[in-house]
Formats: sequence, structure tokens, C-alpha cells
Amino acid sequence: MQRRIVPAGFRFRGLVDFELAALSDLPQTRGTRLVAPGIDVRATNAGELAIDGTRLAVAVGCPRFPAEFAHAANDARRWLDLWERKGSDAPATVKGSYAVALVDVRSRRALIATDRFATQPMCYAFDGRAIGFASRADAVPMRAEAGIDEQALYDYLYFHVIPAPRTAYRGVSRLRGGHCIAIQDEKAVLHRYWIPTFRETSNASVDDLGERFRALVREAVARDASSDNVGAYLSGGTDSSTIAGMIGEVRGAPARTFSIGFDVAGYDELGYARITARHFRTQHAEYYLTPRDLIDSIARVAEQYDQPFGNSSALAAYYCAKLARESGVDTLLAGDGGDELFGGNTRYALQRLFATYGYLPAWLRTRLIEPALLDASSVSRYMLTRKVASFVRQARVPMPERMETYNLLLRLGIGDILEPGFIETVDTRDPERQQRLVYDEVESASLVNRMLAYDWKYTLADNDLPKVVETAALAGVDVRFPLLADELVDFSLELRPALKVRGLKLRYFFKRALRGFLPDATIAKKKHGFGMPFGAWLVRDRALRDFAVASLATLEGRGIVKREFMRTLVDAKLGEHAGYYGEMVWILLMLATWFRVHEQAPVAEAVDPGD
Repeated sequence: MQRRIVPAGFRFRGLVDFELAALSDLPQTRGTRLVAPGIDVRATNAGELAIDGTRLAVAVGCPRFPAEFAHAANDARRWLDLWERKGSDAPATVKGSYAVALVDVRSRRALIATDRFATQPMCYAFDGRAIGFASRADAVPMRAEAGIDEQALYDYLYFHVIPAPRTAYRGVSRLRGGHCIAIQDEKAVLHRYWIPTFRETSNASVDDLGERFRALVREAVARDASSDNVGAYLSGGTDSSTIAGMIGEVRGAPARTFSIGFDVAGYDELGYARITARHFRTQHAEYYLTPRDLIDSIARVAEQYDQPFGNSSALAAYYCAKLARESGVDTLLAGDGGDELFGGNTRYALQRLFATYGYLPAWLRTRLIEPALLDASSVSRYMLTRKVASFVRQARVPMPERMETYNLLLRLGIGDILEPGFIETVDTRDPERQQRLVYDEVESASLVNRMLAYDWKYTLADNDLPKVVETAALAGVDVRFPLLADELVDFSLELRPALKVRGLKLRYFFKRALRGFLPDATIAKKKHGFGMPFGAWLVRDRALRDFAVASLATLEGRGIVKREFMRTLVDAKLGEHAGYYGEMVWILLMLATWFRVHEQAPVAEAVDPGD
């Protein structure tokens, strides 16, 4: 039987039946499976489990509790004490990265929570009688009866991930960051315990803010770099470079840094990583990823995820973590969060530019500009006029829908890609409604801050953080995110929008605060990260192309994607634009691979990583 790889750190599954009650005298040892009438909980790490009469806590992560709870023996005990005092408000008082399940069988209540950004995932199912919970959707005990959710598969093709709260399995939900679910008797109430509040009118000086910011970054890195064998991802951008430099400061010795390169023009960023490594004199290691590496590891990475996951940079992140582990590192610090807290993504400036069109008087837009520009016959001859017309068309689309203007599924055509029978089973407008609900949750007058908060879910919690967490875990490495420390997040809420994006300048305050600390070339560098040249490799590497074609063929009998689309995609479209169409090949390849490896694998079991 194939054994599922369990990441270092955390995996548990549990099922609590509220009709039964007996928790006393259960063992509390490392890696023990607990079985009693009414409860089946499997935990992997010492300190994750606490039992007190009829109460049970299963906890993980690096939570930071209020000082008055420091006396408890371990984190699970602290959670029980906090729950007793605060009830469902308990998660709002805890900082750091965590997930927890708290159960009191006698009083028929439970609380399940995850941190602000869901860095520690938590999935659950509740049928009114029993609550099932696990750290991954495919380990929730009730999921075997539920089957695959077709709407979730559509979400995957739209977003390239399946955003919370939906999972790949019907009836199984994933907690969104900053949420908990409280269960009492036969009722379940979902509660958002953390709602970011932007304070956009601060008059603090930029110099004072910069000093405070650097101190907060230093404190966060010092807290997360406490391991003897710590290192850092290094893309060469401002975030990862800041983390690498701060590790050296707080530890009094150069950081160990790790980078991935690509032997393809326009994708390789190792030059910038080397600039940072030289500047901070880090102990630097790097690895050039190859098409052969993808063939060898795609199935392993797809299996690591509890549902289809289509971020192509996951393979680069895995090999970076693997390089670190082979070098003796057991904890990696990642720079994720800097862009989304301090305004570093290109679309923030672009969408502000589009928003300026809305400031024009309505009569000018509707009576003069739009009739003149949007009449196709009047603009067909002039390239500049066509570009202005395109700008106006996009500017007329409201937010957040405007950010999906170049969505791959929509651009290529839903009807051209998907089988009619599959389309009939899903609501193709549901992703738009999901995005609108998230965008409207934010109470902010600023377009920039609304986009930032939107990205805290869709870019960070649903995409980038699972990419790093799961691939690091697959390599046997723990990962931490200093820039997402609660104190830094709260600090970012105080910054005026103009300090985040000033005109078309991204991360204005962040870069100003770190000028003199980071190399000038790093400050000036455009964002890139670990983007992978998959499309370019498909065109030039026959073995990878054959591998992709064979994998896509396994989707043909599933009634999701049209056979003719997949064949045209590889045979014709790739030659037109390898990077653009290669992204869709990757999305379908990872979907096909996820189906294959998960159908062959047993339901995920919690296994002691030391076994």
C-alpha cells in the first residue's frame, strides 16, 4: 500500500460523535492514535494534544497566547484554558500561526479555528450529529461519502486553486483565514474573529514609521529564526532579501540562503539573488531546475496537496526547500506577504490608473468619449486609438471583476474548453460572486487597501502560502513567514494608501524604509519570484512534452475538458505563445496528475514524521 508523505510539523484527523461521551484515561503520547467511544483523533507531535476530563484540544503551529496563560504545560492546555475563559472569542486573543480543534463531549460543543491567513489549514464537515475535522480536506473522516465537488473543479480551472471555504469534496469546508466555527449541540455558527480595519489618516512622519517598521521586522525575524538550522528562501527581490539580511543581524552570523534558477532567457533571477548574497555575505546555495526535474517530481508534488493546485512555481519552491534540507536546514523563512501588505503588485498601480477614468464627469464619458472610441468602425485604422479604446473598455468594468480581464479560462472561452455536460453541473458566475463578496467585506475608502485585503485571501491564503507550506513540508522543512507577523500586519493597516502605492511607484514606504539596508539594485528590481518557464520547456524538450501529452490524455474520459481543446492546445497554440498557452497546459496537467495519484492513494492517515 502506498504511504502518503506526511510533512514535518502537523497532520491530524478526528471525528467526534456528540451522542457519545468518554475521554478520560486516554493516552497522551507522541504519535498515538486515540480511540474511544465517540472519538477518534490522530495527532503527530508532542504538545499537540491535551485531555482534561471530557475536554480535548488538538493544536498545532506557533501560537502566542496572552501572558496570563503562559503557566499551562503546553499549547493545547493553553487553548483549553483560553476556551474556558473566552469561549468562541478565544482565537481573537492569540497571535502567530496556528490551527486548533477544541471539543467538550459532555457539553456537546466544539470550536475549530485557524490563524489570520490560514497558514495552518483546517478542514471540517458537520452533519448535525458528528463533527469531522482534519488538517487537509482528503483526511476529513466523512469525506469518503461525499464525492468530488464539480463546482470546486470549475473554481480550480478559474482560479488555478480552489479558494476556501470550498474544497474538492462536497460537504467538506476549509476555514478561511481569521475564521472559526463554533458548534453547540446540533448548531454550527461560522464566525469571523478578525476583520482588518484600515486607518487611512495617520499623520505620523515617514521617518518615525520607518524606524518602527524596521524594529518590527527585526523582532519578527528574531522570533522565527530561533532554530539552530535556519535558512531563507532568496529570490533576489526586496522581501526575501530583507529576511536574509535580518537573519544575519539578529543571529550575528550570515544567513544561509537558497535560490532556484532557470536556464531560459527572461526567467532566470539568480543574478539578483547573488547580489543580495554578496551584500549580506550569506552562505548561499543555488540549483538550476530542469525539465527532467519536473517529470520526476510532478506526481509527488500533486499528491502533497489535498486538492488540485495549479501554481506552477510550486515545483521551484519544492526544489528550493529540498536544497535547503539536503544542506542541513530544518526551518526556512519566507518573504511572502510584503507585496500584499505594502503595495508591491503591479496590478495595484494599474487598477489605480483605470480608476482615474471614473473621476471624469459622467456626461463626458457617456456622451463624448465612449461613443467616439467604442464604435469599432471608427477606431479600426489607428493603433493608438485602439489602445485608448481598450483602456476605456477595461476602465468601465467595475472592481473586482476588472482584475479578471485576462483570466485564462475566460479569455480562451468556457464553451471552447469545457464539455457541455460539465458546464451544466456548475454555476459559471459563482467565482465572480465569491470575489465580489470578499471585495465588499473591506471597509475602506481606498482602492489600494481594498485590493490588498482582497489579495490577503486570494493571493496569500489560497495560493502563495499553501504553495510554500506544502512544498516545504514535502521536503521535510518547517517554514515561517516573518512579514505576516500580527504586529507587522497591524502596522500596515495604519499606513496611508499613498505610502503603499504613490502614483505608479509600488511599495513606496517599504523601499524607502529599507534604503541603505538593501542593495540599490534590489530596491530597483522588478518583482519576479520563482516563476517557471514551463511553456518554453514544453516547446523545446521532447520528453517533457510527451509526458504532458500523456498526462492530459487521462483527462479525456472524465467529461470535464474537451478532447479537441487539449489536442489543439498542445499541437497548435503552444507554438503561437509558449508562455501564455503553457500556463493552461500546466493547469490541466496538475489536475490530471492530482486525479491519478489520489485515486491510487489511500485516504490520508496521520503518521508520526519520526516513523
